Amino acid sequence: MLAAAPFLPTAAALAQTAPAAASWSPDRPIRFVVGFAPGGSTDTAGRVIAEAITGSLGQPIVVENRTGAAGNIGSEFVARSAPDGYTYIVASLGTHATNQFLYSDLSFHVVRDFAPVSLALLSGCILVVHPSVPFRSVSDLIAYAKANPGKLNLGTSGPGGSQHFAAALFEQQAGVSFTHVPYRGGAPAMADLVAGRLDVIFSPVVEAIQHVKGGQLRALGVTRQERAPSLPDIPTVGETVPGYVFNSWLGIFAPARTPAPIIARMSAEIAAAMRSPAVRERVEQLGYQPVGSTPEEFAAFQLAELEKVRELVRVSGASVN
Repeated sequence: MLAAAPFLPTAAALAQTAPAAASWSPDRPIRFVVGFAPGGSTDTAGRVIAEAITGSLGQPIVVENRTGAAGNIGSEFVARSAPDGYTYIVASLGTHATNQFLYSDLSFHVVRDFAPVSLALLSGCILVVHPSVPFRSVSDLIAYAKANPGKLNLGTSGPGGSQHFAAALFEQQAGVSFTHVPYRGGAPAMADLVAGRLDVIFSPVVEAIQHVKGGQLRALGVTRQERAPSLPDIPTVGETVPGYVFNSWLGIFAPARTPAPIIARMSAEIAAAMRSPAVRERVEQLGYQPVGSTPEEFAAFQLAELEKVRELVRVSGASVN
């Protein structure tokens, strides 16, 4: 059974933090917690963000992987950490929107127990297939899938993940159906696709781009609204399926009640980094769109994402039971 819909406070309430001194500078290393294994898309993005702001903060940022339970282990650790500016979670659509609907026994709340810092990156998926399949475009895939319902095996990182949602939305809007093969993470699914044991995956760009460039996979489309700068020759899925867009995201949260000056300083540093030409080029090559929002903007964004995810859970039938 899916968890009940979470309580959704106003964006203004979300952004409130405790009062403190007028400014803040760290005097010891900062920790970025990632709830997934090293090398995945969340870990990669977290390390890019950490590296980008370390110099201006004057203190190193250590990325710490606390894996398990679809990111919930890392999220719970940060939710229970001291709100002193030295511990943050590298959050995603999955950890700070989807999981609130999928897990009825969470010991924390993705809104109440965190303070938004900055929406750092938007992340689309790329529709990739094994080169052995006969189709070379989204139109070819749709035609084949309609003629052969359920014949194509779709790999995902697990129920309720971005890959699952992107595919479910595609099935609904394109009028096709796949056989869903869930894995315990994106890496083993990708390994099976490269080996030819799967037919199709909606993969985070960062996890598939090297396989595409190396000829191990064929890219049919990206789920972003616009073409990815790193893959300008790959059309959007929406060019074939009008209106289709799916974006995931990555952002930074602190524990709730972290003082406002700390949040403001960290948010400003992330925003400045995302405006840096060198950082923008790097994250775009990884398939991300740099953002760098204010805490208030991130708060409002998260609330809107929770409403979208509620519908995606319904459409996909995602469940962890």
